[in-house]
Amino acid sequence: MGGSAARAEPAAGCTICVDFGSTFTKAALVDLAEGRIVAAASHPTTIPVPDQGGDVLDGYDACVAALVEQDPRAADAEVLACSSAGGGLRIAVVGNEELVTAEAGRRVALSSGGKVVQVIAVSGRVPEDDPWGVLNDTARPDVVLLTGGTDGGNAEPIRRAARALVDSGWSGPVVVAGNADARDDVAGILGSIPHVLADNVVPRIGVLAPESARAAIREMFLAHVIGGKHLSARADFARLVRGATPDLVLTAVELLALGLDADHPGAGDVVVVDVGGATTDVHSVVELDPETGSLGEGGLAREVVATTPVTRTVEGDLGMRWSATSTVAEAGREDLVEAAEHRRADPDYLPDTDGEAGIDEAIASAAAGIALRRHAGRSRVVVGPEGRVVERSGKDLREVDLLVGSGGVFRNGRPGAAARILDGSTGADVDGGWQLPRAPRVVVDHDYVLAAAGLLADRHPQAAYRLVTRLT
Repeated sequence: MGGSAARAEPAAGCTICVDFGSTFTKAALVDLAEGRIVAAASHPTTIPVPDQGGDVLDGYDACVAALVEQDPRAADAEVLACSSAGGGLRIAVVGNEELVTAEAGRRVALSSGGKVVQVIAVSGRVPEDDPWGVLNDTARPDVVLLTGGTDGGNAEPIRRAARALVDSGWSGPVVVAGNADARDDVAGILGSIPHVLADNVVPRIGVLAPESARAAIREMFLAHVIGGKHLSARADFARLVRGATPDLVLTAVELLALGLDADHPGAGDVVVVDVGGATTDVHSVVELDPETGSLGEGGLAREVVATTPVTRTVEGDLGMRWSATSTVAEAGREDLVEAAEHRRADPDYLPDTDGEAGIDEAIASAAAGIALRRHAGRSRVVVGPEGRVVERSGKDLREVDLLVGSGGVFRNGRPGAAARILDGSTGADVDGGWQLPRAPRVVVDHDYVLAAAGLLADRHPQAAYRLVTRLT
């Protein structure tokens, strides 16, 4: 997005930006001329219940009514929406080698706003369980991302994977993003199974190219997944939704980091950590050193798949409520086990004392710290033929300029909560060689502008830019 000419802005008005979340539906009325949220509302997400009725747009209707009460312009405003309701976007990755194309596909799927529910490598050891049975019976993804091979390389592995996928009985959407020489063959093998052909995610060894596959996954999400979840009986739901919520949030993080053009600059390297009830997501946009990739100050890389400037990771075992027990277990916080069990049993619990708020902050600190470390990787000194060298893995976040906290524990917490939650994950003295931000400016997305900006970025780029710059 950076460096491109800013597009002409439509006539001034308002747009309603809606996020259909797994728990709450959130709506914001954005004044396009000012790039400012002028009204906001939320309502518990109304997921349909079998034999009981309901419609996801019932909660939406309540939000819009609340917006109209605050600002009459909401009655006639255009509406743009994103969704993670009904389990969000579930993606399975099928690749040739677990450490190369399957891993590359996993990273692309995450950057596309999906939750990776299964990874199948067609070569290597034979798994104990039938992965194709798991695919159809347990994992039940919304989309399969089919990868395999470099362009011009051996085309048989992706053909074999496509045949195995068909033989398994899979009939859902497929995004094909492997060896370009095999695309026509794979399309023929898939036949009537809905599929989109994208560019190879690993066109050559050491290169990861996610953009085309990311766009194709969004296309499949809109064309097949939204309607397929049967969240609404009304036709306007599919018309409103522009993409999966995490995908649109990552678009906003790109805009925040890179800006629009030379006259509308970005904030530099940016990391967003979003601590939720069930998962903790980390989004990063970091300029890579053109000579050393993600190595920053130099060192020896140990990455099988190339690092990309735009990255998202999702940690399904880290969270404030449903995942509280696994969070404190991973952190080794035995003192928080009882409190975590209480929060898992009662996910609607809100702390009512300073002591309980402090426990929430401690769980959030554990979730954010572990998620950032998994995202960033680390460095260590090793001895090799050339003497002592620094070996680095993962993404180098040490020079990040801006660290954004998102999630209810940041937005609704006590004064100074963000600094306390992130204290152990920043600074030059973080133990263990972790490549974490050393001196970032820490801000909180209090007004939930990232999802709104991601929705506006395509149609109203300057309004989106004004929104994200409010975080800087």
